Amino acid sequence: MSQKLILDHVDKVFGDGESSVKVLDQVSLEVKAGEFVAVVGPSGSGKSTFLSIAGALLSPTRGRIMIDGSDISQVTEKKMNRIRLKKIGFVFQSSNLIPYLTVRDQLLLISKLAGSSNNKAEQRAIDLLQRLGLKHRMNSYPQSLSGGERQRVAIARAWMNDPEIILADEPTASLDSERGRTIVKMLADEVKSREKAAVMVTHDKRMLDLCDRVVYIDDGKLSELT
Repeated sequence: MSQKLILDHVDKVFGDGESSVKVLDQVSLEVKAGEFVAVVGPSGSGKSTFLSIAGALLSPTRGRIMIDGSDISQVTEKKMNRIRLKKIGFVFQSSNLIPYLTVRDQLLLISKLAGSSNNKAEQRAIDLLQRLGLKHRMNSYPQSLSGGERQRVAIARAWMNDPEIILADEPTASLDSERGRTIVKMLADEVKSREKAAVMVTHDKRMLDLCDRVVYIDDGKLSELT
């Protein structure tokens, strides 16, 4: 299996001189196609910074980030934006849906930003909503959806541009156990069936059996658990 995501001896330091803080310390991780990895650790351990760097939202102070074979560690902001749109799908703790857009338009906006054709995007949106059991909600606004429905819309949005890598930040935090497990199972099934690579930061240990590996982060250092 090919490696979709590689973090190679990554450091992240915020600030300068004596006031600087090292948030990530020699972090290395490889995630293969078809692999779903969970990252666990206490609050303040570096999980959010780790995910931001893996998702090209932050650049590392040192080390390399490889996405689908390309080193993105020091690319321009413009190229970074293209990588995020084309290669990476984000699922956040709260769904972060735009309140004045319908479910359908949440998805079409992502394709528009990536420059996809309208007809193909429309069909892609319908297919995704059908897969996630939301086709009947395509003209609804976020305020009329349940918490589980909003998170499924967020997943559909993350998948809209068929990314190689899926990054999820506490995707079950606002959901009860049953709905949370449904969401994580959807992510796991997508990873396996379509040979994606996924990393999920979570506090919810009840979801870890759905992942292939679990890594632990504390004080900015990463270690393998399973």
